[in-house]
Amino acid sequence: MFLTNTMSDLRFTDTNAADDSTGRVFGLDGNLYLAVVVAGLVAVGVFAALSLWLHTNWALAGAIAALPPAVTAIWAVWLKHGRPAGYDRDRLEDLLRGGDFGPG
Repeated sequence: MFLTNTMSDLRFTDTNAADDSTGRVFGLDGNLYLAVVVAGLVAVGVFAALSLWLHTNWALAGAIAALPPAVTAIWAVWLKHGRPAGYDRDRLEDLLRGGDFGPG
């Protein structure tokens, strides 16, 4: 006795074998790129305000305007990208409070 199954005899079940990933954009996990993009827009606004309206030297305005994207990129890459949830807060608390276990 041979088992002969046709396509109509097969049972299909919807499954989700993929991992729960939030995706990647510009090499950053999830929505981390949004903070960097917003910081870039803030930098453009700061540069425009300093150089055009306050007539600051362009080099100084550029150096000051580069701070928001630089700090945000460092935060995203070193403290969030590829790290578990809450790692950035734990690391900051460790740096500020000494990281010992006990009542705050």
